[in-house]
Order: sequence, then structure tokens, then C-alpha cells
Amino acid sequence: MERKQNKTLAFCLFKYFPHGGLERDMLRIALACRSRGFEIDVYTTSWRGDMPESLRLHLHRPRGLTNHRRMREYHAWVARQLAENPAACVVGFNKMPGLDVYYAADGCYKAKALEQHGRFYRLLSRYRLYHAFEEAVFGSSSKALILMLSKVQESLYVKHYGTVPSRIHRLPPNVARDRIADAKAPEIRRAFRQTLGLREDDRLLLQLGSDFRRKGLDRSILALASLPKTLLARTWLHVVGDSPKRPYARLARRLGVADHVVFLGPRDDVPQILVSADLLVHPAYHENTGTVLLEALASGLAVAVTGVCGYAHYIEQAQAGWVIPEPFDQDLFNRTVREALERHDLSDVGRRGAQFARREDLYGMVDAAVEVIETVARHAAT
Repeated sequence: MERKQNKTLAFCLFKYFPHGGLERDMLRIALACRSRGFEIDVYTTSWRGDMPESLRLHLHRPRGLTNHRRMREYHAWVARQLAENPAACVVGFNKMPGLDVYYAADGCYKAKALEQHGRFYRLLSRYRLYHAFEEAVFGSSSKALILMLSKVQESLYVKHYGTVPSRIHRLPPNVARDRIADAKAPEIRRAFRQTLGLREDDRLLLQLGSDFRRKGLDRSILALASLPKTLLARTWLHVVGDSPKRPYARLARRLGVADHVVFLGPRDDVPQILVSADLLVHPAYHENTGTVLLEALASGLAVAVTGVCGYAHYIEQAQAGWVIPEPFDQDLFNRTVREALERHDLSDVGRRGAQFARREDLYGMVDAAVEVIETVARHAAT
């Protein structure tokens, strides 16, 4: 008798909130798998926002006082759940043991720890747990398949863990189609800028993305404050994202530019905001990929970005902005932002990005990820 195929997939994500790039990717992949006939169990400790009725949500509240202890308890809970309700494929969006497929949106923890911390840090329980969980995915003895987004991070994992190349599946980017600027973009830009009280010759800097610390919002505020007075008088920095703003509002006040920094919070009208801005600033301290960079390309928005971002090379390929090399130089970034805002052809720089986005595959990540997951699930039934 032929064994009935298990059509259940387990999606494991420590926390979900609707405005995170990793979280949005998880949901898109889960819904795409559901459309192919799979049942989806989502295991998480927190879910903010709407939950699609087609997915089954399983919530657990860990009791640990620290993130790594909560992560350890979360993993133990997931393991117990899966022992009772086996899945054809366990898909992880955080590193932990027991995964069949890992979506590699985060950078190499071991590489970062070695670069930023001394020997004592590696004796802490936090490091030992996160390193063990990372090794469970990338170590040479692991069989988990890896959905890789960044060539830079891939080389780090291979270097530190000897990851077998055959387990790595490189994914194209994943830009939402609603980010593509269409013929109505100029009209949308004029109308939206009017709602913001902007004049035709005003300049709008945009910083887009949660986790303001990692995205380098302090660097953007410093660049704004460095502008000549005449340029500063007609320049605003709008900040979109779900992150505590108090330290950055305080910095803006100290630098005398508080009236030129507007915190918009998380927004659902990102496509309109993108086409209304003049320059995306993304001076991240570290960034595995940076989907927002490609969203800017598709929207026809010029970009100033740090070279640590995994997708920064697309900005160079498209000739749609400026990539600040490492080690980061604040004066160079300040000068780059100023010179970009002073250009009369800045919109032409953005248009090169839109042309690039129309001819390159920046949209196929979900389908590629689903193909790998489906293959693992199918093999589990044989």
C-alpha cells in the first residue's frame, strides 16, 4: 500500500510583526506553499497584525529573562510540538537545530562575534547557545538545506563552518510588485508631497526600515545636520519603521534639526512614500541583504547606502546611487548626501534604477524558495 504523503509544513519564526522584511518574506512563502496544497503550521512566540485564516498559528510564551534563554525554551517547545505532530518539512526563519530548510535572512553570528567582541564574550552562555544553533544549521555535519540571500554571507558561513556548497540554494531577491513605479508615479508624487506640505524645490530624504540602530539612523541625522543652512532649510528626513525613536529624536534636537526629522512610524503606504522622496538613505551598520534598496530601484528613487549591505551591488550595477565603502566614513557620507541633493539631475539617477529593475529578476524569491521546500517535502514521503 502506498504511504499517504504528509502535506503539513512547519514554519518556525521566533517573533512576527507585520513591518519586518524577514517576517513579510515568511508570510509570502507560507501563503505560496498553502496555494500549492500544503497545510501550514506556524510556530512562534508572538504574532502582531492580521493572521491569514488559511494558516494555523501556534503560540508559546517563553519564560526566560534573556533573549537567548527564551530562544532555547522556544526551540524545546517546537521540538515537542513536532514530535507529536510531525511535518513533511520544517522551515526555519531563525537558526536552530532540527530544521530541514533554513531561510538565511540573518548574517553570520560567529563572524560578527569574532569581529566585534573579545575572547570573554565567547565564554558567555549567550554566545554558546547562538553559536551552537548556528552550527546546527551550517555545520559540516548538518543536512539542512539553506536558502541563501547574500553572497557575502555565504562566503562567511563556508569559512567559519565548512558548509557543504551543495546544501546552499541561492535565491533571487524579492521585491513586491506594488513597488514598481508606473505611469501614475509623477501624479502620485505631486499629490503625496502636497499632503506633506512640500514645495516643488524641497528635498525629501527617506530612511525606511525597522531597527533604527542597525539601519544607521544616527548617521542619517548627522548627515542632515551637516547640510549647508540654505539646503537644510528646504530638506526633510522622513523615517518609516517600527522602532523606538526617543534616542534619535534626542540626537536631532541636540544637533538643531529636530524640526526637519519626521518619524512616520510603520506605514502601509510605502509605495507612495517611495515615489515621493528624492533620496533613500540607508547607512546601515550591517545588513544581510537590504530589500528596501531594490524597492527604491523599482520606484525610481536614488540611493545612498553603505557597502556592507548585501544588495548594495545592485545600486552600483544600476548606477542608481552611491555606495559608501567600508570602513564607514561619516564625512564621506555627509558629502555624498549633500552633493546628491544639490544635483539637478537626481531624478535621472533614480530613473536608471527603475530601468534596471524592469530588466532584472528582482522578484522571483518566493517561487524559488517554494520549489526547494516542496522538493524536501516530496522526498520525505518516499
